[in-house]
Amino acid sequence: MRLRIHHQTNYDYDAPVQYALQQLRLRPKPDHGQKILAWNLVIEGGRLELEFEDQHHNHVDLVGIDPGHHQVRIICEGEVETTDNAGVIGLHKGFAPLWLFEQSTPLTKTGPQVRRLVKQLGADFDSDISRLHALARLILDNVAYQADRTHSQTTAEEALAVGHGVCQDHAHIFITAARLLGFPARYVSGYLLMTDRVEQDASHAWAEAYLDEIGWIGFDISNGLSPDERYVRIATGLDDRDAAPIAGLRFGDSSESMLVSVQVEQ
Repeated sequence: MRLRIHHQTNYDYDAPVQYALQQLRLRPKPDHGQKILAWNLVIEGGRLELEFEDQHHNHVDLVGIDPGHHQVRIICEGEVETTDNAGVIGLHKGFAPLWLFEQSTPLTKTGPQVRRLVKQLGADFDSDISRLHALARLILDNVAYQADRTHSQTTAEEALAVGHGVCQDHAHIFITAARLLGFPARYVSGYLLMTDRVEQDASHAWAEAYLDEIGWIGFDISNGLSPDERYVRIATGLDDRDAAPIAGLRFGDSSESMLVSVQVEQ
């Protein structure tokens, strides 16, 4: 499938910016069933300082914001050709060792809520893959998809406690529970072609777990399936903080507002 993507992020500041840096993970991974046909990054109100590959095999663009600006616009757009691999990514790559993905983070720390979920899952499964699919279904049964009930710093434990969340929360809960079960697991940020709309409010997120007999395989808990040709993988990491499309720091007293627009179409 050939997908066209347009992702725009606007930052508005109520006072001139003194100094700011943004890390952008906005370039699709050119492997595992993805071929980048065209991709362009435009920065208005800033400049590209350098680019590098991080420990998770993500392409990172480091952008400096021009001093004195009140607005910054980040636009990435292009076309990606995808194939349906039933969510299978395969063997581990990147500088981070596989055992690192068994470690918890502040957003994916195991607590009583996750332990209760795993106990509810049980152990009567004929394979690891069936156990993980059952885990994904159980998470969606316990945490309904609903926006504005959680935020970017909500932990897996907190999302389970309130019983509502978005794709980021579903991914964090799956990652935490999968690690508790002994599987390396990681967070994925990317794009999804939706059947009912082109305009979207944000990019998408899902999770991947590592099985010895398969390698990395994806689970989109929010939609109840493994990623297919409608998905574009951008970045991976231990959690959302590792794979966030845009993250950075800013010096000064100004406050900011952010507006994100995403379009994905065939």
